This record gives sequence, C-alpha cells and structure tokens, in this order.
Amino acid sequence: MVLPAALVAQLLGTALGVLLTLWRPGGLRPNRAAFQLLDAAVNIGRSVPFIILLVLLIPVTRLLTGTSIGSTAAIVPLAVAAIPFVARLVDGALQEVPAGVVEAARAMGATTAQTVFKVLLPEARPAVIHAFTVMLVSLIGSSAMAGAIGGGGLGDLAIRYGYQRFDTGVMVATVVVLLLLVQGMQWAGDRASAWTDHR
Repeated sequence: MVLPAALVAQLLGTALGVLLTLWRPGGLRPNRAAFQLLDAAVNIGRSVPFIILLVLLIPVTRLLTGTSIGSTAAIVPLAVAAIPFVARLVDGALQEVPAGVVEAARAMGATTAQTVFKVLLPEARPAVIHAFTVMLVSLIGSSAMAGAIGGGGLGDLAIRYGYQRFDTGVMVATVVVLLLLVQGMQWAGDRASAWTDHR
C-alpha cells in the first residue's frame, strides 16, 4: 500500500509544487490569488494529523475503493496525507534552481512548459529524488499507524499480535523490520540522488 500511495502522491504533489513555483510572486507565471489559495491549502493539508485524516476520509475512501478497511483502503489517506508534503518539498527544490539558468532558458525563447520540463525539473532532479525518499520513509511510519484501524501491513501485525496479545517478540521484530526498511530506502534514495547530481 505504501508504494501506490507514494507514486500517486509524488505525481500530484510534484504538479502542485510546480504550480506553487510558477504562481508565486517573482515566478514565471505570477498569480497572487491562486498562489495564496494553493499555499494555504498545502499548509492546511500538512497540518492535519494523519490519524484524524484517516477518519475524515472514510467516506471518500469508501467511495473510491468500496471499503474503508484494509490495505487498499489505506492507500487513499496515505496518498492524500503525502500530497501537500511532496508539494512543499518540490516547491523548495525548484526554488533552489539557480535563477541564471532559468533566465538563460527564457532568453533563448523557451516557453513556460519547456522551462519547467527541460530546465527546472531536470536541474532539481536530485532534490526531487531526495524529497521522494523523505516522503516514502514518512509513509512507512504512517502506514504503521494505519494498521491501528485495520489498514493491514506491519502496523497491523504489531498492534494485533504484538500489543493486544502482549507478544514482545513480535513487537520487537516488527520495529526491527521497519528500521531496516527505512535504512534501506534512505540508502537507495541517497544513492539515486547522488547519481543524478551532475553539479
């Protein structure tokens, strides 16, 4: 459930991050009203605790997946929780692209779309990969929380067999697996980010 949620969140979050960069004052397509609206929406989305979001989205989850329990149902709140997080990280990554590179592209006649897809996103690729890694690790933590309401996965295993049955061995084993999973993903993300960084 983490990977589908991460892919959906990365796709939609990147789109929102690009819009934030384009619409902000001084951006390629400044639009103060649209920027303030989207900026506020992203901030509100990031401020809602995940466990509350799980409950709030039950009707939407049921509408989209036909159920509100299980791994498939957990994809919806996981993706919704991660989208504003990714949007803010991508916006920050795009802000780090040197202004001179963007100005050079515009001086050569690049359109806004060409500037975004051929300059901004390629230049920010290492930071975007790093953002994806951070989001993935965050989703692993949230997915364990989703197990508390029947979301399945390692969190469900830890709650059902470790906590409710007082089986310390299962709890410890689950935590160890989560730690190894996070370490492995962070290592892979760091390697991928470094591999794409040609500066």
